[in-house]
Amino acid sequence: MASRQKRLLTESVVVLTATVAAVVGMMNLKDYVNRSEAIRAMNQLGVRVLEYRKVNGSLPSQSYVDSIKGQLEGSVRMGTVRYRALYIGLDAPDSTILAYSLKRHPSSFLKDGYVVLHLDGRVEWMPTEQFADLFAPQQAPAELPLPER
Repeated sequence: MASRQKRLLTESVVVLTATVAAVVGMMNLKDYVNRSEAIRAMNQLGVRVLEYRKVNGSLPSQSYVDSIKGQLEGSVRMGTVRYRALYIGLDAPDSTILAYSLKRHPSSFLKDGYVVLHLDGRVEWMPTEQFADLFAPQQAPAELPLPER
């Protein structure tokens, strides 16, 4: 092979490798941004729920949460939110799960998990297995089961 052909082949391989790396990097960045937006929207939901609780002395209904969900910045990224106020007693600890949303990342190096809103307003990201372990003892018999892993 002539030196010109070798150089052309080397340049082509470098460009192809850089393109593949950029595409994979953008896919992962997109999933990370989506997860961050979902966490931010769940934080906003937590603030609104806690404000309602402070004013009214109880947790808001599902219809109230549904009505404000669309007003939250980034709410589209949350996906389906399961709100659990109906299953939470008055003496429930602050670590009780109040709302959660499953986030799947099929095209990414990020693992699937849940955006979780606790009764005290704290929001966190939890891997699927950790969430299942925390949720199992809190789950009421009438609640929908968790989605399959």
